[in-house]
Order: sequence, then structure tokens, then C-alpha cells
Amino acid sequence: MAASNVPSPALDEPTLTQLRDVITRALAEDVGSGDVTTESTVPADSVSTATFLAKDDGVLSGLAAADEIFARVDDKLKVNWTARDGDAVTKGTRFGTVVGSTRSLLVAERLVLNLMQRMSGIATASALYVRTMNAPHTRLLDTRKTVPGLRLLDKLAVRHGGGVNHRVGLYDMVLIKDNHIEAAGGILNAVKAARAYLAQRPSAANIQVEVEARTLDEVRDVLTCGAQVQRILLDNMVRMREDGQTDTSVLEQALQIIRDHASASSDVPRLLTEASGNVNLRTIAAIGRTGVDFVSVGALTHSVTALDISMKIKLGQQ
Repeated sequence: MAASNVPSPALDEPTLTQLRDVITRALAEDVGSGDVTTESTVPADSVSTATFLAKDDGVLSGLAAADEIFARVDDKLKVNWTARDGDAVTKGTRFGTVVGSTRSLLVAERLVLNLMQRMSGIATASALYVRTMNAPHTRLLDTRKTVPGLRLLDKLAVRHGGGVNHRVGLYDMVLIKDNHIEAAGGILNAVKAARAYLAQRPSAANIQVEVEARTLDEVRDVLTCGAQVQRILLDNMVRMREDGQTDTSVLEQALQIIRDHASASSDVPRLLTEASGNVNLRTIAAIGRTGVDFVSVGALTHSVTALDISMKIKLGQQ
């Protein structure tokens, strides 16, 4: 195949830092003191070409990560992509080659595929959810349900599939959920305490506050907080009926309460809305039709089906 050396978008510094740490730990775990199989069977001067093949339809992610892995293993490897992170591919598509030391290719192979297959699986699932939802006004969100140590890569893959990222961790957004509300003695107490905490920390001035509401009464409680809250998480307000249809009536009531409040309080910024709970490929289209701003889906990253990708090695420079 003729390689056109299509570069993948550069990784941002936090993601690159995490990736380099992952590569260090993964190579230590996998290679250890040396690849005894490769070193004992492959001549040191052997040169080969590895070709990447999509063995199913999907969305690619992890090419920029692969660049970093190949460079760490052997900076003399020549990597050429004919696709980019975020590109859709069909089964049978050849989308890249790597030429260089056969030993180096074999050492890098498993780590490259492990990350690329996982990230492409996340990107593919995200794209499927966005396509199924079919609601341009509603954005697909990820969650913190990621593999420890891989969060930024998991979230990058969600973006490659057309989703957007929720908070990265516990430090960049206040998300007051049911257990926080219980411990604080109610929604109002929790919001007041959060705002007082943030007010004491100038570095936290841009941190937003989101509050979970599980009932319509809790929605009304959140609305009494006014501009102290920027987003409301409408949790488990979607049900599957016995006839297999999606019941969004409670979610719709909650959204109408919020809209009515906004109409009556024009001096308060509009409260962004997020739906969560019972979100899957059977329900997401109906949820999107309600006009909610965000839909969060934990399954994007906690129940990943890897995209089938192969890396086939042939002797010589192809």
C-alpha cells in the first residue's frame, strides 16, 4: 500500500504525560528484561514492514498513541498512516504501515494493539450512540467509569467518536450526588457548603457546580439555588415500559419545570441539563428527543468492546 504519512492530531500535554507513564509501566510489565522469544528467533539485522488492518467497521483511535509507543521502543521505526484518529473505517481497510527492525516491531506489537483496539472500541461505541441519538442539540457525555491510569486516553477516544468529556476527575468540577446530599443534610446545605468552599479558593473560581436530582421535588430544590448551580443531573428519570417502549415522561416533566423557571427568572443564567441512568442504545433516541442538553453514558468506557485490528508483519520493506 502507498503510505501518505497522514499525521494524527497532537496529544495535549496531560494526555501525553499519562500515555508516556502508561508506556513505561506497560513495557516493564510486558518486556521486562527482554523478549526472549524474539531475541532467540529473529536475527538482529532483520527488517520488516507491519501493516495495520481494520477487521471490522469502526472509528479509529489510538494512532497518536501508537506513534509514541513506536518511538519509545525504537526511534528509527518509520510510521506512515493513511488515516487519522477519529476517521471511520470499514472492514478490510489498511490504514497504516511501520517499517524497521523486526525485533522492535514485535516488541511494540501487543502494547500498540491493546491501546489502539480499546480506544477504537470506545470511539466506535461513542459514534454509534451519537448516530443513534440523532439529536444535534444534545451532546453525548462520558463518565469517570474508566480504567484506572487510562482515563485521559479513554476520554480522548470518546472525543474521537463524537462525544464530549464530562469532568476529568474529582478536582475540576463539583458534582453533588445523592450521598453528598445525604451527608450534608439536603440539597440547599450541600450547595451552600460547596459555594463557600470554592469562594475561599481563588484558583477554583471557574469550577462549575452540578447537582443530582432524582425526583421532581429535588429538581425544584435545585432551582431554588439559582445561579449557584450551573448544571442539573436528572438521574434515573427514564424507564422501559412493558411494551418495550421508552418512557421519558418524568424526564420531560423535569425539563418543563426547568424551562418554566427559566422563563420566570430571566436574570439567572440557563441551567444546563444532563440525563443519566437507563441510557442505552434502545433508549437514547427517545432521550435525545426531549431536548436535554447532555446524556451521560458510563458504558462507553466501562463496558468496552475492542475494535478488531490486526498488525501483520512481513519481511522486507514493502
